[in-house]
Amino acid sequence: MKYLTQQVIFDLDDTLVHCNKYFDLILGQYLEMMTDWFQDFEPTTSEIRSKQTEIDVETVSSSGLASDNFPKSLIATYRYFCAKYGRPAESFQEQQLMKLGLSVYDQEIEAYPGMVETLDTLKQDGHDLYLYTGGDDTIQQRKIEQMKLDIYFDDRIYIRKHKNVESLESILSSRSFDRKRTWMIGNSLRTDILPAVTAGINSIYLKQQKEWLYNLIELQHEVQQAILTISSINEVPPVIRTAIQQQNKSHG
Repeated sequence: MKYLTQQVIFDLDDTLVHCNKYFDLILGQYLEMMTDWFQDFEPTTSEIRSKQTEIDVETVSSSGLASDNFPKSLIATYRYFCAKYGRPAESFQEQQLMKLGLSVYDQEIEAYPGMVETLDTLKQDGHDLYLYTGGDDTIQQRKIEQMKLDIYFDDRIYIRKHKNVESLESILSSRSFDRKRTWMIGNSLRTDILPAVTAGINSIYLKQQKEWLYNLIELQHEVQQAILTISSINEVPPVIRTAIQQQNKSHG
């Protein structure tokens, strides 16, 4: 009964390992610096944060998941407020912001609770596991090595600057994927779930309590109905086992 074996594709950041919380940590430091530098003009922290988010989302939409997007968004926000208040931008302060922004990638990688148990269970159940992540190749490889994820994914690891329908289709076309038995698991509606539904594979949306604005998009009703939503990575194996039982019945 070969059809029971599933092909399970995992996202990495904020699906298997923490990511957003480190950006929030750096943004907290950034807001303190900006509030200090612009104290004479008294911009609110929400005003600064809103502008940075706007610039960040615009940059990622146009240039993909490059590692320098984040520090560049800090500097662009700084320049915006300099122009707004007629204050000259200082190169030293911009250098500080570049260094601060890049420091987000120096944080120790931390797995989500249940990551190891989930991957172990799926591997023991005989499923083929794949990793599909967006971002800078060197940074993502470092995370993969630190978490020793190659013991689960071997050479089935894909790192892309852009995570969209085209990128997912190129992966699905590169191997003998059976779309009825293929799953995409991730926390981003934009880069994980919508492409998966569009490509005609199963999707599991790992809904996080706090999500990066870029990942959140409004989905059409019929797309929402095609998605299984979970709140913990531990829920993946039972969801897939239930689906296999249904596949069994349909083949029976």
